[in-house]
Amino acid sequence: MKRTPLVAALAGAALLAGGAALYVFNARQDATPGRPFWPPADAPTRAAWSARVTRLAGAFGDPFGTVVDAHGNVFVADGGDCSCIRRIAPDGRMTTFAGGRAGFADGLGAAAAFDTPSALAIDRLGNLYVADTRNNAIRKVAPDGKVSTLAGGAAGFDGPVGVAVDRAGNVYVADTYHDRIRRIARDGVVTTVAGSGTPAYLDGVGTAAAFDTPSAIAVDKHDVLFVADTGNDAIRRIDKTGAVTTFARAPEDERRPLLRRPVALALTHDGYLYASGAGGRILQFDPAGQYHALADADHPPGTSYASDGSMRLYAPRGIAVKRDGALLVADGQAQQVFALAPPRPGAPPAYATPAPPAVASMPWPVAPQQEPHEVVGVLGEVRGSYDGENRDHFHAGLDIRADVGARVLAVLPATVADPYPNWAFGQLGEGMSIGPLSYIHMRVGRDAKGNALDPRFQLLRGANGKPERVRVRRGTRFAVGDALGTINPMAHVHMEYYPGGRAVNALALPFVGLRDTVPPRIQGIALYDASGKRLPGRKGKRLHVARALGDLTIVAAGYDQMDGNLARRRLGLYKLGYQLLHADGSPVAGFEAPRITQTYDRLPREREAVKLLYAENSGITVYGSKATVFAYAVNNTLRDGVALPGTWKLDGLEPGDYVLRIYAADFAGQVALAGRDLPITVD
Repeated sequence: MKRTPLVAALAGAALLAGGAALYVFNARQDATPGRPFWPPADAPTRAAWSARVTRLAGAFGDPFGTVVDAHGNVFVADGGDCSCIRRIAPDGRMTTFAGGRAGFADGLGAAAAFDTPSALAIDRLGNLYVADTRNNAIRKVAPDGKVSTLAGGAAGFDGPVGVAVDRAGNVYVADTYHDRIRRIARDGVVTTVAGSGTPAYLDGVGTAAAFDTPSAIAVDKHDVLFVADTGNDAIRRIDKTGAVTTFARAPEDERRPLLRRPVALALTHDGYLYASGAGGRILQFDPAGQYHALADADHPPGTSYASDGSMRLYAPRGIAVKRDGALLVADGQAQQVFALAPPRPGAPPAYATPAPPAVASMPWPVAPQQEPHEVVGVLGEVRGSYDGENRDHFHAGLDIRADVGARVLAVLPATVADPYPNWAFGQLGEGMSIGPLSYIHMRVGRDAKGNALDPRFQLLRGANGKPERVRVRRGTRFAVGDALGTINPMAHVHMEYYPGGRAVNALALPFVGLRDTVPPRIQGIALYDASGKRLPGRKGKRLHVARALGDLTIVAAGYDQMDGNLARRRLGLYKLGYQLLHADGSPVAGFEAPRITQTYDRLPREREAVKLLYAENSGITVYGSKATVFAYAVNNTLRDGVALPGTWKLDGLEPGDYVLRIYAADFAGQVALAGRDLPITVD
């Protein structure tokens, strides 16, 4: 549990919350469009509640801001190809309310045009306010769908992502790439509330304070603002005098903080604040300043290996609070809008992941793009840390070898959806997320000499004049073959693939000329008792196993190779399992086919699961191991991204001679033959 300073103004916050948040109204019998009203008291917010995720609507390109009007209609800003505002009626029917193409035009409904709309807010009259990011404007949509421009041009916005509106009709803007918070008064005058205009972290009054890529904003009934300060991993507070203080910030010494890169905020009527956090979590701040991740109602702690029990989406970019306390969340990576509410008896979760886009063939991320390159790492391999832990995490993507300084090229046409899409400037792990792909181990947007590749990449320099980071704006578009950066000293580009939000095996991408005709190899098989002691055996002799041992752990060391690999290259396996045979080769009852225990089509979200699926002697050379060893605990399972412990049970097995056969396959479907059998005698 984290604690932040008590913010008295937060207690009793109004229904109004901007940016990814909103004024939350309830449908009422006497509600009349265009006329203000205050709804009756809302239900008290539950602290530390467990959320069940159900799908409200899908088929979005880039869902971002979301709000609810007085009649229960849900509005969603879709920054995808349609660049439009969607409306989801109470009966679930979805229509396009305004816009429908990328551009800039005022008008009624489909006659209007936006370009990468982001956050939404709604006022007491039912007017929508849209952060029209690529148009550097704030747009207003009347209840009848008529779109007008509230501010732009002379206002000088730079990629505004967040927006909010207060009780009096003043509109607040997270002027994201100017690193400022602006106010549009009712008379249209635009002023700066806070922010120096330079990305930094500094509390202070007005322009003496500093933000880094603020992406969401919410305002309470006392006109106190809360800002998702994305680049600073913080939530900031601005009082009526313009004084900026830090409400919450990720601890610098915490390796995996909950509060990381927040891009969505929502306030409740009774002083709770919701924000997006690390790993797709939704964080709840109570009026006392404590915060935690909402718990998962469907997967409580213990149901998957090392689970922290938190409810997680993929990329929550908009949050709205309903009057009953439930949440609506726009998930940009999943391309869906979800409802988060306590579970109801008999109501199953309804989480749907969109199918990956159908692509006949795909160019490679390095030149020449139409010729094959060496694959040097695949999904699911064990990876260590530089502080000596050999089983620190899973390798989450596909590694393609290239010379240091070579350009990394886009393989799909895509638009940057995240307000802060790149990370780790100047470090080995530097990378950027674009559409469903992340490209890592490159100098983002820079050539081998450190110069910007083109104007889409803005080099931000420090006081000494040296570049400190690269800024890439939400809505930036890339075509196939566009240069994204250059290979850093890791000498390969690492690609992660997230169709529908889930990290899946990037070998599913049909790279031109990719071939794998080399079957996997089994290097050794070992059995361990319940205490972790290896059962002794002699080479060429049967391994004796006492039935009294009960449950055993099966460890199989093996690796794969692909066409074009160097002889020393070792790649991880795709599918593993085991089968028990009689001495004559016939299957034991129940083992007519191999029991498939692990499939690396997607990874567990729990980082510590790597210690369940890999044995202690696993590791790769770059982290200090003498040789690359993938030693799989084959009895433990990985299915649909969930890792669970398991054992090989000897109960009921008759004494006699058997063969324990390991099943090991690569992504191409080839199966290991040599070294797969361990003769055993059960005593």
